[in-house]
Amino acid sequence: MAKVITCGNFKGGTGKTTNSTMIAKTLSDRGLRTLLIDMDPQGNATNLFIKTKNYIDDEVTVFNTTMMAAIQSEDLTNAIITIKDNLDLLASSADFSLYPRFMERMTDYNERVQYFAQLLEPLKANYDYILVDIPPTISLITDSALYASDWCVIVMQTHERSLQGAEAFLRYIQSEVIDTFHAPTLDVLGILPVLLKNGAPVDVSTLEAANEIFGSDNIFQTTIRNMERLKRYDLTGITDEDMHDKKVREVYENVTDEFLARLEE
Repeated sequence: MAKVITCGNFKGGTGKTTNSTMIAKTLSDRGLRTLLIDMDPQGNATNLFIKTKNYIDDEVTVFNTTMMAAIQSEDLTNAIITIKDNLDLLASSADFSLYPRFMERMTDYNERVQYFAQLLEPLKANYDYILVDIPPTISLITDSALYASDWCVIVMQTHERSLQGAEAFLRYIQSEVIDTFHAPTLDVLGILPVLLKNGAPVDVSTLEAANEIFGSDNIFQTTIRNMERLKRYDLTGITDEDMHDKKVREVYENVTDEFLARLEE
């Protein structure tokens, strides 16, 4: 059965989508069956992986069923797109913003929170890992993703607002998703730091503050450094062409090593 891991923070622009997609691809490159679920209605992870598929296959990819449509038909497999060997995508689009309204047919909010986990359960046998990308908001979408997850990685950019967002996200996981909604398996895998600017004093001070607040054992030892190639992937998809791509691969090999080690612990 797959392990389900959500990447989150209540501060936008911290690198949640970048890291969930890059870890998912690295897992798949190792032969591990991986599914990425894009639960952000903006669909950034979907766009990145569709462009990656186009880069690999050298053809335009069209999908006819969105995740929202699959939810309405009560069969998530209808929206799964194969990006490459061992890497699938549950694609999102703007219509997923209607998910909370659609779920108002259930009067009990706890039932709404649990519903997505029920739909996801049949897929778990098909994968080793399921990663979930979520929007940086308190909503039924976030609650549903976290409830369905075994673990959460809090992605924290080395910026004061991102640190505050990580603190708020951690408190919310405990007070709401675990204590109120009674998520059956959810725990925090760790805080993944993303440098705002390599070597800048604000990065150093924010990391020091994070170590004091969360404890050094809860901070990933691998730090994501500022790499321009990661920004380029939003335009091109994930490429494999030159030394810049190689540097990105090496970083995410290290991140994925620690990711798997933490899961094994």
